[in-house]
Amino acid sequence: MENKEYTLGTKVVMKKAHPCGSNEWEITRVGADIKIKCLNCGRAVLIPRIEFNRKLKKVITEEG
Repeated sequence: MENKEYTLGTKVVMKKAHPCGSNEWEITRVGADIKIKCLNCGRAVLIPRIEFNRKLKKVITEEG
């Protein structure tokens, strides 16, 4: 299993699109859970890190 560290402000693409149509998100909180915000509609979602790693498609930009 890959242990990846994420930083606040990192833009990512998830495998499944959000109901608003976008699949681009920004990381707004890092810990045991990761909070991501949709870049299209602004909705925020808090998901466990293991689930986030499974659903992540690619990292667009690294901030920090």
